[in-house]
Amino acid sequence: MPVNHRLLFLLFLLSFETAQRLVSGDPNDEACLTNLRQSLEDPANNLRNWTKSFFSNPCSGFSSYLHGVICNNGRIYKLSLTNLSLRGSISPFLSNCTNLQSLDLSSNQISGEIPPQLQFLVNLAVLNLSSNRLSGQISPQLALCAYLNVIDLHDNQLSGQIPYQFGLLARLSAFDVSNNKLSGQIPSNLAMRNGNLPRFNASSFIGNKKLFGYPLEEMKNKGLSIMAIVGIGLGSGIASLVISFTGVCIWLKITEKKMEEEEGKISHSMPVY
Repeated sequence: MPVNHRLLFLLFLLSFETAQRLVSGDPNDEACLTNLRQSLEDPANNLRNWTKSFFSNPCSGFSSYLHGVICNNGRIYKLSLTNLSLRGSISPFLSNCTNLQSLDLSSNQISGEIPPQLQFLVNLAVLNLSSNRLSGQISPQLALCAYLNVIDLHDNQLSGQIPYQFGLLARLSAFDVSNNKLSGQIPSNLAMRNGNLPRFNASSFIGNKKLFGYPLEEMKNKGLSIMAIVGIGLGSGIASLVISFTGVCIWLKITEKKMEEEEGKISHSMPVY
């Protein structure tokens, strides 16, 4: 076969492969969407176009046919399924969306655990699973998503300790695990930066009864100080009232005694008929 013909044949193969990818989409994204849809319940029918026919080719450049899906160069890079009354659980096969950079399933009724398999989303920068019914422990393996800069898990039923590894995420700029059932000490590397500068304040941790450590201790101490001041004020007020009342009672007693003495003098000076 002549050289020119070989080049043309190779170009044909490359163009055919590219066209096939554009038509069929990425098989990893297809597996990701298929399994996620199977794990979720959609009573409000918000995901009605999430059907198998679209899973094989969900992207068209930067846009997508599927609700809540945003693409980049033919791959899914953002999933935003917020406030859709979704139930069910999070599929561990979500990790097949290997190009995913933002995952937002907030404000639904999703239950179960956060799959540790999400650690394979190596490009993930935003993880928002807040305001659901998620339970179980937070996997420290999620810290393997080294590009994470947002972790929002507030208002769930998560238990156990906050993974110390989260404090090692250099890009982490927003962190919220408030209103869960977490326990133990807050990792110091989440509370403070190098140089003893505050990193995340108490609002990121409040609403966990068994969670302790800075910055929650500082908040509690401030609360105690305020209560002490109020207590002292109330105590002083009550003491003042007691002293004033005692003084009035003594004055009334003295006045009553003087009146009795005066009456006695008057009765002695009156003539007897």
